[in-house]
Amino acid sequence: MTSLPTHTEKKLGLVIDLDICVGCHACVTACKGWNTQNYGAPLADQDAYGADPVGSFLNRIHSYEVQPEKGPAQLVHFPKSCLHCDDAPCVTVCPTGASYKRVEDGIVLVNEDDCIGCGLCAWACPYGAREMDPVEKVMKKCTLCVDRIYNENLPEEDREPACVRTCPTGARAFGDLSDPESAVSKQVAARGGMDLMPEQGTKPVNKYLPPRPRDEPLDVLGPLLANVAEEPKGFLGWLDKTLEKLG
Repeated sequence: MTSLPTHTEKKLGLVIDLDICVGCHACVTACKGWNTQNYGAPLADQDAYGADPVGSFLNRIHSYEVQPEKGPAQLVHFPKSCLHCDDAPCVTVCPTGASYKRVEDGIVLVNEDDCIGCGLCAWACPYGAREMDPVEKVMKKCTLCVDRIYNENLPEEDREPACVRTCPTGARAFGDLSDPESAVSKQVAARGGMDLMPEQGTKPVNKYLPPRPRDEPLDVLGPLLANVAEEPKGFLGWLDKTLEKLG
């Protein structure tokens, strides 16, 4: 089985703001595009518009309707990918060492040349964040776009995960969560960033910022609208009274 490092020099990860994610799937599309043509084997995508589509994704969006104790129901869009856990069970269960956690930045990766497709890591991950590629028969997962963030051939502003770069609302941020002075750490501290399923003891690096409370909906047009419950007049008034007598 594979061992985890006792420490990592950085903890690179994502901070996802559930308050402003609109569920547009731009991050899913960008992730699929970048990871199909760069790091590792391409992500399968066969018969996408047919009766039996087959493919794999490293990032997915789930949408839930949540009813707070007070106020109206909220629609929460919940992006999910590998959380690059400090105590990653997907690494320790791997029989070949294909799954590993990097000391220099804490990113969890899969060496696809050593992956035998046994699926143990997917079974061990409590988040369902790994997928067996149905064509390549190797395990696929979020790499934090490791081939982007260190790529000196890209402009500085592009050296971040594709999902972060493409998010139209700024709901995703990337940085070193071991540095309390980093922008992502300050976000987590200010908004009460949360671990996903902390009871699992995996110590995920990625954090989620909770949705803010919503005010009661304000009907700004109500006072300007005519009262529709006025007493009917003319023929309709006579008909209404006649029907009442017949009833």
